[in-house]
Amino acid sequence: MTTAEKNYFIANLSLLYSQLPLSDRFEAAAEHGFSAVEIQFPYELSISEIGSKLTEYGLRLHLINIPAGDLLQGGKGLSCHPENEQAFREACAQAMEYATALNVRTVNVLAGNLCPEDNRATCLDTYISNIRYAAELFMLEGIQVSFEAINDKDMPDYLYHSFTEMLDIYRKTGHANAGMQYDIYHMARMGEDIISQLGEYGEQIAHIQFADVPGRGAPGSGSLDLPGIFKAIEASSYIGPVAAEYKITGDNDLDYAWLKL
Repeated sequence: MTTAEKNYFIANLSLLYSQLPLSDRFEAAAEHGFSAVEIQFPYELSISEIGSKLTEYGLRLHLINIPAGDLLQGGKGLSCHPENEQAFREACAQAMEYATALNVRTVNVLAGNLCPEDNRATCLDTYISNIRYAAELFMLEGIQVSFEAINDKDMPDYLYHSFTEMLDIYRKTGHANAGMQYDIYHMARMGEDIISQLGEYGEQIAHIQFADVPGRGAPGSGSLDLPGIFKAIEASSYIGPVAAEYKITGDNDLDYAWLKL
């Protein structure tokens, strides 16, 4: 499996090698030939510890998420609720500390979950405003900001799910330093036309991630034609990395065989 020089595979250490402590996953990624990694939320490790691991194993940290509060535990998160604006700005400051010290290229702004009493339009406006804030803040350090749609099966209460909604947020944000994060797994679960969207919107995409469907496993574990999708990425105007963000089984032959193709 190959990519053009403009695209390369990186390892998401939050899901790959998850049988190991996070601090041990850098070595595992390097052993599989990855030259760069991403970590959803690196904050359990100190900046110095991460920096030491990156140096020791010759890796670069490409992407992290801005802290999202209780989002992954089913809570509201920080970025789309007006009452959490100050907490979001504090989260940006923490992400900035890590990103600048570790030479991170991209930070991702996850949205939040909605409760029945929430006004969706207000939450969307807040999210767009917060993306603009982050985009302006991180632009000063040359760091790209991204944001992503998450499918409605895995996170039914998430602010937005479809590519059309993500594209609308991109256009309403209207900031040169804010781009879409295209997660192939989430878009496939939503039944999106992945090949067409990658081809048409490559320049507006700030980052790409992938996993097979429906189980969010390694390439070949599900129904997606990921080799064909990778070729579409190569042919597109997208110029960034392609991140492996999938759940592992613990069997190396199943989890990482695609790297040998």
